Amino acid sequence: MAKQKIAFVCSECGADYTKWQGQCSECKAWNTLKEFKPSAGSKSRSVSFEGYAGSLSQTVTSLSEVDLSEQPRFTTGMSEFDRVLGGGLVKGSAVLVGGHPGAGKSTLLLQTMCHLSESMNALYVTGEESLQQVAMRAQRLNLPMQNLQMLSETNVEAICQTAQELKPAIMVVDSIQVMHVPDIESAPGSVSQVREAAAWLTRFAKQTGTALFIVGHVTKDGSLAGPKVLEHMIDCSIMLESSSDSRFRTLRGIKNRFGAVNELGVFAMLDMGLKEVKNPSSIFLSRESADAPGSVVTVFWEGTRPILVEMQALVDESQMGYPKRVAVGQDSNRMSMLLAVLNRHGGVFTGDQDVFLNVVGGVRIAETSGDLPALVSILSSLKNKALPKDLVVFGEVGLSGEIRPVPSGQERLKEAVKHSFKRAIIPFGNKPKTIDPGVKVWSVKNLQEVLGILRELD
Repeated sequence: MAKQKIAFVCSECGADYTKWQGQCSECKAWNTLKEFKPSAGSKSRSVSFEGYAGSLSQTVTSLSEVDLSEQPRFTTGMSEFDRVLGGGLVKGSAVLVGGHPGAGKSTLLLQTMCHLSESMNALYVTGEESLQQVAMRAQRLNLPMQNLQMLSETNVEAICQTAQELKPAIMVVDSIQVMHVPDIESAPGSVSQVREAAAWLTRFAKQTGTALFIVGHVTKDGSLAGPKVLEHMIDCSIMLESSSDSRFRTLRGIKNRFGAVNELGVFAMLDMGLKEVKNPSSIFLSRESADAPGSVVTVFWEGTRPILVEMQALVDESQMGYPKRVAVGQDSNRMSMLLAVLNRHGGVFTGDQDVFLNVVGGVRIAETSGDLPALVSILSSLKNKALPKDLVVFGEVGLSGEIRPVPSGQERLKEAVKHSFKRAIIPFGNKPKTIDPGVKVWSVKNLQEVLGILRELD
């Protein structure tokens, strides 16, 4: 009897080896190689899905002869969802939806599928929940249930065979961690099962033109569970993020072959399910009526949209030998760097002070436009002087104390003016050519100019 081949697959990058080793040579990760036993019959097996228009072409063509017409899209019924997807769903695309337990992945997809089922053939495959549980949720959310076709199955071959008969235009598989391919001799959720199941489903979507949603779990550090090759297989990867103390959910695009990445959609979790928030700035600007030192509004750029958020700072005399530096929503190391710049080029010493910085609403600012508002809010708290409520600040701060311009400065300023902000401190490189009447704009070149403006503000 022939000995069965054994491979060892890295759970991080998907690289395989003939024998086990402590470190993956490709991604340099330690202790990530898992045993994988490929079936002898699975390699020679050819899978094809007939009966659909738009099958994969096997002909070779010149790059100049490729049709550059825009991919036809159809809307999900939610503009915020469409924004993250790049303008809507593309036929034959595979979309991976991840998120923590309870974030609302199944709720969002169930709402989308129920509304799309009224205009097209839709199939919802559930492997973790029973059909009764899904129906109870749909009834609780008061969704149209008449036309959505349901299937409770974890066998990928059976799912593809059923879908080939029903010919759905859109299909949801919830979730990839419980799906299995019969030829693979390992438990569902293992590296080999997730990889092969995703390959089956993606091949089905490509060959049949079915828009496919795949639900994925996340690990404790927030990354998608399973091998890294899973994210390479699919066309679009989006994450539904939430905090335990907030009813708002953010849908963020991480990878998208049909649109821009890092797009952000905002939803509110209500009794009737997820409701899209078309003006996110109104959420993050719920400021108190009384003036409070250490509070300033900034505009950060997320994908293709500007969003206004409030940044708060608290500076207090340290009671310990080592002052605390805590930043929530911004990089702590960058805040320490800004404090050093403030001391060296602004003459403001904070070495004996505890400094706390927070971006209101659970938002995280990953770009450099939050440098200047962070310093302004810290100065406001340190001097115990409240800033005007109609003031908006954005800009990057260099190590030599210069204020550097940020991308899309004109659009950021227009968004602030649209929300009734009348004063702005911005980099000199972002100075607008025309200024709306009644709006005061200070375009600054260095930190000393910023300090002078703050002293003049009432």
